[in-house]
Amino acid sequence: MAKAKTLKSARKPGIGQYILCLFLLLYTAFCALPILLVIISAFTSEKEIGETGFTYFPKQWSFSGMSAVLRYGEQLRTSYGITIFITLAGTLGGLLVMSMFAYSLSRPDFRLRKFFSVYLLIPMLFNGGQLSNYIIFTSQYHLKDSLLLLILPLCVTTMNVIILRTYIQNSIPEELMDAARIDGAGEYRTFFQITLPLMKPSLAAVGFMMATAYWNDWQNAYLYIETNARKPLQLLLINIQKSIETMLNNKNIPSAVLQAMGGSIPKYSATMATVIVVIGPVIIAYPFFQKYFVKGLTVGSVKG
Repeated sequence: MAKAKTLKSARKPGIGQYILCLFLLLYTAFCALPILLVIISAFTSEKEIGETGFTYFPKQWSFSGMSAVLRYGEQLRTSYGITIFITLAGTLGGLLVMSMFAYSLSRPDFRLRKFFSVYLLIPMLFNGGQLSNYIIFTSQYHLKDSLLLLILPLCVTTMNVIILRTYIQNSIPEELMDAARIDGAGEYRTFFQITLPLMKPSLAAVGFMMATAYWNDWQNAYLYIETNARKPLQLLLINIQKSIETMLNNKNIPSAVLQAMGGSIPKYSATMATVIVVIGPVIIAYPFFQKYFVKGLTVGSVKG
């Protein structure tokens, strides 16, 4: 009986846990409030934003900002499709290449292990610069206006390979691979049937970071993409912002255009609407990857 009471009292949360819970709730609210303000501002009247600034409790609501973005309906759908394709192809292809690279570097009997480890660190320490990249990609590889230039530059990164290699070394028992070799399995079979399935947490963590990088990438598209059929979402949203700035600098705007926009050009509300269009899918996808994201980065950090 005394033992049961002890266990029951041990499970009872203390004052410290309540304080920690309150602190985490406040921190969550602190992080969520800017996102809430962006959503509210996207549907706030441009006139009210100009007069009173951004507020959580607007008096005048308007759909003009979102309409300015959704007006690019067909191109918006095309850009969404291009961005989704780039994100999926780049993330899956990069995970396959980097996991195989990490597996090779984790093998102590691999003869070129030290050489490829140094080779992996060179791009992290030295960079030829954007100009040299542009010349090589366009003049040597002739990849101007190609989707490959939106996939290949972000496909393999040094830090992601190091994370995957560390996970293999610290979290996957060497005895499993030795048993596979005793049973006659080669390196490819050992990797695809034993190592790769056990790397799911680290693959999910690295994959989410890669997908976010691909989704938010705009610089490569800005430099290399010219046709609308290959224009990703980020580049389209930059063009939308430039169109709004051009209209703001143009004093001879047709009255029909102003009337379609509610009497004024929605500079601030349209900016917030573009943010919603960009971060919406990422916010929706993050909760499904959160547990793998945390586990993949922390499992293996302490060996024991």
